[in-house]
Amino acid sequence: MSGEKSAPGGAQGAPDPRRMFAEECRSARELHPSRPLTQSQLAKMARTSKSTISRVETCSGPIPVDLPALLDEVFATDGKFKRLYEEAVAQSFPTLYRRRMSLERSAVVIREWSPTIVPGLFQTPDYARAVFTGGAPRASGDEVSAFVTNRSARRAILNRDSAPDVRVVLCESVIRRCLCPPEVMHRQLGALLKDGERPTVRIQILPFDAPAHLLADWPVTLLTSPSYATTVCVENYRTVGIVDDPDSVRTALRAYDELTSDALSARDSARLIAQQMETLS
Repeated sequence: MSGEKSAPGGAQGAPDPRRMFAEECRSARELHPSRPLTQSQLAKMARTSKSTISRVETCSGPIPVDLPALLDEVFATDGKFKRLYEEAVAQSFPTLYRRRMSLERSAVVIREWSPTIVPGLFQTPDYARAVFTGGAPRASGDEVSAFVTNRSARRAILNRDSAPDVRVVLCESVIRRCLCPPEVMHRQLGALLKDGERPTVRIQILPFDAPAHLLADWPVTLLTSPSYATTVCVENYRTVGIVDDPDSVRTALRAYDELTSDALSARDSARLIAQQMETLS
C-alpha cells in the first residue's frame, strides 16, 4: 500500500489549500456578479446539496471529487477550484509522497509497472477500498473514505485536455489475484479495459512465463516532465523512493522498454483481461 492517506496540512505557516478552497467558494458565492448567492442557490446551480456547500465552506469533511469542476463552471474561474482541489489532495499525503504526486500531476508521460496490484491511477473506488482496508484493518470509516476519495481524485489527469501519455505494464498475477470480492474484481477489470480504450493509455500484461527483469521486486513509476526529464519512483512499505540520477534513470528506462517488449500486445492483453472477467461472472 502506498503512502496515500489522510493527514494534516503542510508545514506550519504554509498556505492551507483546503481552507483556501473554502474561502474562495464563500467569496465567489457572496460576490457573485448578478447577486449574492445563498448556499441553497449555489447548490442548485452546481447540481449538489446545500449541506455539501456548507461542509465545503466550513472545511468539514472531504471535497466531493466532481465539485471543483462544477464550481469553475458556475463562477467561470478557469480551473481555479480544480487547482486548489488538487493542491488540497496533495497536501493530505505524507511529505515525500507529495513530491511524487506533484511530479505525476505535471507529467507528460507516465510509465507504470506493477507486480502486485492495479496501480492507484486506475483503481476503482471499491478496489481501492479493499486495498486500503487489507493493509489497515483498524482504519476508521473516515480514514477509509479519505483514502478512497484522494485516490479517485488522481484520475482527473486522465480527463484533462492535455492528458499525459500513460503506459502500463501489469504482471499477470495482478489480474489473476482476487484480493477483493469477485464482483469488485470484475468491475475493476472492466474499468481497466475501458481505460485501455483511451487514446492516451496503453495497458499490457506481462505473462507468467516472461523472463526475470530489473524491476521485478517493487511497483515502479517513471514520470517524464514537460522538459522531458524523467524521474523514477519506487514504492514500498509506506514510502516512495525517488531517483533522478541520470545513469539510474537510463537503466530504468531500458528495463521498462524490455518489459514492454516481453509483455503481450495491448490487444492481446485486453483479450486476457476479458477472459479473466468471464471466470468471475
